[in-house]
Amino acid sequence: MEILNKALYAIAYSLWYLLSLLPFRALYVLSDIIYFFVAKVFRYRHKVIMRNLSSSFPEKSSDELKHIEAEFYHWFCDYLVETVKLMTISSDELKKRMTFSGMEEFNKALNEGQSCAMYLGHYCNWEWITSLPHWVPSHVQCTELYHPLENKVMDTLFKSVRERQNALCIPMQESLREILRYKNDNKAIVVGYIADQVPHWKNIHHWLTFLNHDTPVLTGSERIVRKTNQAAFYGDMTRPRRGYYHCEVKLITLSPKSTSDFAITDAYFRMLEETIRRTPQYWLWSHNRWKRTREEFNERFEVKDGKVIERKHNENNPQQ
Repeated sequence: MEILNKALYAIAYSLWYLLSLLPFRALYVLSDIIYFFVAKVFRYRHKVIMRNLSSSFPEKSSDELKHIEAEFYHWFCDYLVETVKLMTISSDELKKRMTFSGMEEFNKALNEGQSCAMYLGHYCNWEWITSLPHWVPSHVQCTELYHPLENKVMDTLFKSVRERQNALCIPMQESLREILRYKNDNKAIVVGYIADQVPHWKNIHHWLTFLNHDTPVLTGSERIVRKTNQAAFYGDMTRPRRGYYHCEVKLITLSPKSTSDFAITDAYFRMLEETIRRTPQYWLWSHNRWKRTREEFNERFEVKDGKVIERKHNENNPQQ
């Protein structure tokens, strides 16, 4: 099995590498071809996308929603080929195409020895944020939390691509231990949190209104931020034109321990919603974000001593 995995990795790596050598112009031609099949032939996750869009923007007309969906497909296909390009793109080229502003307060905190949290959403090309090490003090290690892929070959491949710009990938299950290790060594680090995923049932501790939905949200990142006293910032991304992105770094708080419970999470989702409403086509609408409801949660679970536990089955309804 080990030999097979190595062979599959070599094949996948070679194909990705060869594709990444194509210039952006050729990659965007490829993106347009992919768009035809994704949007016109297979209509990838069309029902999920339109359900998400229509419930998030009830004030928009059918034509407006269809336009956003079409633009989403165009961007999503660009995102795919841009991620492929990460395999070989030079640091200088990436710095031209992925720029940052508002770094003064961010870098000031790092130079004073305080670690920083960068909150992001699945918006624009979040993979290119791995170039952040080129914009922070050289002694600071940038990290990002991620969920390892079940396919070991693809997980190894994606991890190697994401770490090309010296941003270290930390598996979610090891996040607190690794961050505390840096803290105990008095080393300031940057931690990237993409926190707009759907939480597992037993990780639901907070609900808020997000894009017109009653939404369960991840709060584990806030617990880590507060425990390790990371200055919290939000990365407000824009796409000036095809192949170029900009991230404006906005302060949430320099004193996380002084904030009330869930205040950082609430601020993050409020800022993310403002970003999405400004230019909605660049968020990952194909993700089934609202598949968990408060009604189902209340039926199946209860909270005791701060922990979410499953309710005992009703004797008359063992399937409840």
